[in-house]
Amino acid sequence: STLTAGALFTVLPAAQAAPAAAGPQVAWLNAAVDADVERAFAQAKAEKKPVLLYWGAKWCPPCNQLKATLFNRADFIDRSKSFVAVNIDGDLPGAQKLGGRFKVRGYPTMILMSPEGAEITRLPGEVDAPQVMNVLQLGLAGGRPVKTVLAEARAGKPVSGPEWRMLAYYAWDVDEAQLVAAADRPGLLAQLSNAAPPAEGDAAMRLLLKALAESDDGKGIKADAALRERVRKLLVDPAATRAQMDVVVNFASDITKALAPEAGAERKAIAGVFDTALTRLEADASLSRADRLGALIARVQLARIDTPKDERHPKLPAALVQRVREHVARDDKDITDGYERQAVITSGAWALGQAGQWAESDALLKANLAKSHSPYYLMSQLAGNARKLGKKDEALRWYEESYAKSEGPATRLQWGSGYFSALVELAPQDAARIERVARQLFAEAAKDPAAFHERSARSLQRVGSKLAEWNKGGQHEATLRRLTDGADGQPGLGAVCGKLEAADAQRATCEGIVKTLGKKA
Repeated sequence: STLTAGALFTVLPAAQAAPAAAGPQVAWLNAAVDADVERAFAQAKAEKKPVLLYWGAKWCPPCNQLKATLFNRADFIDRSKSFVAVNIDGDLPGAQKLGGRFKVRGYPTMILMSPEGAEITRLPGEVDAPQVMNVLQLGLAGGRPVKTVLAEARAGKPVSGPEWRMLAYYAWDVDEAQLVAAADRPGLLAQLSNAAPPAEGDAAMRLLLKALAESDDGKGIKADAALRERVRKLLVDPAATRAQMDVVVNFASDITKALAPEAGAERKAIAGVFDTALTRLEADASLSRADRLGALIARVQLARIDTPKDERHPKLPAALVQRVREHVARDDKDITDGYERQAVITSGAWALGQAGQWAESDALLKANLAKSHSPYYLMSQLAGNARKLGKKDEALRWYEESYAKSEGPATRLQWGSGYFSALVELAPQDAARIERVARQLFAEAAKDPAAFHERSARSLQRVGSKLAEWNKGGQHEATLRRLTDGADGQPGLGAVCGKLEAADAQRATCEGIVKTLGKKA
């Protein structure tokens, strides 16, 4: 999402879309602390190049999708010579502090920045690779930062065609309130869609679809017959649907609910038009496997639209269930790239569960444990499957194993807090185990210099909240006292906080968790 001459926004030729052969690679600079980032910006200033900052994690399926479909493309590798590429792995020690510095939270996030460190735009990670390349080209061509463009668009000042595309393709989902508060986003997107000139119909439609997607079952934009007809016209046009593929696929149910908030004939009609469009996208060989599977998942979600979310065995059309089984089996058989496998198989297992095929979902995940570079992610899915089916002991076994196998400080705290939360909810009577796991997490936090920043801090805050919830009646006061004050020669959380510098923002976060446990820091 950024600007340039309109001609640069043309779709890249098919010849450029092939992944790069083994050989040239992007010259990523790995960053985990401020000094690493300062070196990258010094290089950017010296070479008069912008900086592309990528924030991701080894286990994250959408991050693996970028590695499988974007970062390995010959054109992306060639284009990377025009910028300084910085990779922040959220699991490197200190990386969560950088997350706070750059206001990044969700994986993946890609930010294009000037050599001086000003943010130009946030790139969409969910669109297909050729579109990301076009958006990147817009940013590299120079122009005004998205913040400036947005201010002028809102003020009714002239905004160029490429700048409208910059707004339409901005990564609003990982904005982190840089441009607008999340609650105000649907209204802003609708306002921009209405303000876009007729010549920028694609940008206006994308902004409208995004606004509908975030309208919370019709509580945001109030749909009327004209709006429903506008979306219907898009969906019956193959080229227009393909151009908006990511929004159509990722938000089919949300947009349907926004257009028809109540169950009934109108909702059924819109869902039917969506289903036809999604069936077409699922068969589109120009899309990645992940996007084609995403189209099928959207069909399942539409078929479940009036079914309670916690329904484990939904009544779906037999042909659709069979389609899911065949599609996922084919992907499992055909995928050879490890990154693509991590992205697609995890989605396939989720799709099988949504279709009520729990045994097949489990079998797929178990068969792929040995093939995954991050098997703990699959283990947490197995835990989730077991939990949904009421298999508490099996769920806890998988949660425990996923934590044990997890790697990297932020991931270990995240997976550990997930296991801990499940433990409190599913086995609150197991006080010894609850205390042991909490103690282990606090001990790991003590060794991590960025444990009370961003994702890691949220994981530990979750543990503190769960402990307080567990001790609601005061029956576990002694356990919480041991965890805060220490016991058996092991320091408690209070001592961990005490070792942090008073001026370090982490100290206040740590002390806040201690207070949650009912103790004064």
